[in-house]
Amino acid sequence: MLYRCVVIAATSFLAFICYMVYLANTGGHSIFFELVQRLPYGDKIGHFVLFMVLSSLVSAAWKFKTRQFLGWRVYQGSLFVLLFVVVEESSQLFIPSRSFDPLDFLANLLGVLAGTMFCRLVVKTARLPQI
Repeated sequence: MLYRCVVIAATSFLAFICYMVYLANTGGHSIFFELVQRLPYGDKIGHFVLFMVLSSLVSAAWKFKTRQFLGWRVYQGSLFVLLFVVVEESSQLFIPSRSFDPLDFLANLLGVLAGTMFCRLVVKTARLPQI
């Protein structure tokens, strides 16, 4: 039952991020956009938190399975989110209404890294098997 909830949470959160990307790409508005604009560095904080949570949820939904990547054992969920980040941020180079921001990209990468480190802590603390 808990695992099913994690899968639903990961899927829902990914759908939410995809919807936010859609709104940003089409010039749409959201209360979340207004919220982050009111905070100093809110956009960067938002990117960091969104991708930290997403990489944590997807890694948990994929049962913390790992894969060798550049000489490191990395959660497959984190690799999926990393690929999503690269595709989404790179796509902004081709969308006239968007502008690529290297700091957004960096905040996303740091969020994925933080999510990965959080998952390692969960696996170690809960003594879950590393797959």
